[in-house]
Amino acid sequence: MFKRNQISRSIGFLIIGLTLSTMVAAQDLAEQVVIRRTGYGVPHIKAENIKAASFAMAYLQVQDYGRSVIDGLIQAKGEWALTEALDDSLMADQIDRDAAAKLRYARAEETFDLLDQDTKDLLEGYAAGVNKYIETYPDEFEEWVKPNFKAMDVHAKSIGTHSGSAVRDFIRSLNKTQQQEIAGKDRNVFARLASHSKDVHPDVGSNVWALAPERTRSGKAILVRNPHLSWGAGYYEAHMTVPGKFDFYGDFRMGNPLGIVGGFNEHLGWSTTNNYPDIDEIYALQVDSSNPDAYLLDGKSHFLEKKTVMVDYKTKNGVEQASRDFWFTPYGPVIHRDENNIYIIRAAGEGEYRTDQQFLRMMKATNLEEWKDAMRMQAKQTSNFTYADGDGNIFYVWNASVPDLPLPNGGDTTAVSVQSSNQIWKEVVDWDALPQLLNPEGGYLRNENDPFHFTNLNEILRPEDYPDNFDEPRLRLRSQLSLQLIGQDDVLSLEEVIKLKHDMRVLLADRVKPDLIEAVQRTQPKGEVAKALKHMKKWDNTVAAKSRGGILFKTWWERYVELASDGKDIPATPESAGYKADPTSLFKEAWSFDKPTTTPNGLANSENAVAAFLWAIEACKERYGDWNLRWGEVHRAKIGDQDYPVGGATGDLGAFRVLWYVDHKEDDKKLQVRGGDGWVLAIEFDDTPRAYSVLAYGNSTREDSPYYADQLKMFTENKMKKVAYSEEDIEKQTILEFHPGEEVKVRIN
Repeated sequence: MFKRNQISRSIGFLIIGLTLSTMVAAQDLAEQVVIRRTGYGVPHIKAENIKAASFAMAYLQVQDYGRSVIDGLIQAKGEWALTEALDDSLMADQIDRDAAAKLRYARAEETFDLLDQDTKDLLEGYAAGVNKYIETYPDEFEEWVKPNFKAMDVHAKSIGTHSGSAVRDFIRSLNKTQQQEIAGKDRNVFARLASHSKDVHPDVGSNVWALAPERTRSGKAILVRNPHLSWGAGYYEAHMTVPGKFDFYGDFRMGNPLGIVGGFNEHLGWSTTNNYPDIDEIYALQVDSSNPDAYLLDGKSHFLEKKTVMVDYKTKNGVEQASRDFWFTPYGPVIHRDENNIYIIRAAGEGEYRTDQQFLRMMKATNLEEWKDAMRMQAKQTSNFTYADGDGNIFYVWNASVPDLPLPNGGDTTAVSVQSSNQIWKEVVDWDALPQLLNPEGGYLRNENDPFHFTNLNEILRPEDYPDNFDEPRLRLRSQLSLQLIGQDDVLSLEEVIKLKHDMRVLLADRVKPDLIEAVQRTQPKGEVAKALKHMKKWDNTVAAKSRGGILFKTWWERYVELASDGKDIPATPESAGYKADPTSLFKEAWSFDKPTTTPNGLANSENAVAAFLWAIEACKERYGDWNLRWGEVHRAKIGDQDYPVGGATGDLGAFRVLWYVDHKEDDKKLQVRGGDGWVLAIEFDDTPRAYSVLAYGNSTREDSPYYADQLKMFTENKMKKVAYSEEDIEKQTILEFHPGEEVKVRIN
């Protein structure tokens, strides 16, 4: 659309004609909503009802993200194999995925009528909005893209299922040589799908702060959030208002009507941060020797239920059909079989269908108790939630649908053998029994993806007070730096909090650099090594774009870890914080519960430290051209033609400003941001909330859009834009105003 109708920033109004819809229902919805875009393309949707609001949201998302929205709906329908003819192996994998999607679609059909009317309206409006855009601009899409999406297609996207990575890890543990079999055609479909599960980057997650009125200059609560996901994650900054229902500003994940992980209304706001609860259990059921498709439980034989799914797929000669068999028990799906056992996974989220309904209730909440009531639905099975409101409350909950286990936990690597049904978990731990903190002493809450225990150091949540299948205590360096930043007693303005959020220190340097300097100094270095050591001494321990020293330190640390791991490729996980080595082989003093904010500390191996330093000097010259460059000379934020120096590092260095990088495609001596900080929102809950935000990659992936990466430079300069939330501010900042599918008015106030 934007290439066809470039926006002219001239005074007055420019009427741009758009094609009118031929569908009366969609036209009616379009007339019930108006969209105003303010600076950086942030859409403000004002609708007469929820259906019209969701209609506009879908229309906007297709306008700004194009095919990505439509692809997600096709995949949810289980029809992706019809879009393109693939070679046999790739098509076999796609048929597996489509078949599993059709199972979830069947669950969507079973549950749609159980949703409340507002949620049904949300789903129906979203499907109609996607259709409206396709009808209006058919030339933007391939011929097979048709405006025929339904509410059920949208609903199917949110149907819960078990964790593929949990299945993968279990089968790998069961038989480490079985990977080829997992991918074989004779294996369980769920196992095949699980074999494609990818390891999560160790820095995937978020930071969040909440400050109580006693800690703020205004006497109002403050909430700050910044998730760390791939820069292709599709955060969509928007404002949706339905009078009498809600007035909500936040992130509406691309391809979904809601999917909100952070935002606020006029009364309250919240943010999620990833947690890693164990919300499933794998059980081994004994095979009935007289029938391989039956199992023994409670002294009886029970037949497995087989569901055969038919999938249409495209070939060079036309459309053909394939079948996939899935096996189930009343306790969960079958994920693997051998001669003696049938393995099933019982997952808390299997078949969950109310996530959108819960988010709607949270958006409508006007106080803490109403918000808690929405959370008690437990339709959202994971994520820490941190909350603040206009009444001055701050609240944290380690949100998790954790099974109430009758037997010791097997984790994802061991199946629990059961002989009776009462050995299989039936309920999850009650939401009110989860780890929570309300208005704690010290007036702050924080989370950086570590478990709940040290959310506030004045009110430590002891591990012995919770079940064994809750997370073990951990407080990594990023979390410790966060505590240094806000865990004191200073009183802060919103702007001062934002400045702290952009802190560029790497706490690892504070902990190990003195030992590194001492170890190298003992070798009486000469020449270039002596210069590099002096360089390291002068470094300010930050990864700010203009800082010198971080490149050499990072390269040294990577080599030091490699030496400690004996060159073994140990996968980085959220639990290992990316160290890829046993912390006791890295640090003189490893992290401990009794010294949570001062450990780890020191270097365990001075000899390795020196060897790694000498190696890093040469490696920096080879990789980047020198070892004394500014951080931003190597680390770049690049989208399209824009290419800027940027500050930020990975979490294993103890950076609060988390960014991770890949090789710069145009320059092999530079690195390019791949993920991390990208969508940042800071809110002060005054009578009318006051907020700042930045979305690094912008609100559109279309290169011809004026909103494509239009916030990138601002992000690299550690700046944020003022959020237009009040009607007065929206009116002042409105640049473009229109009804979906109708005429667009562009104005400069």
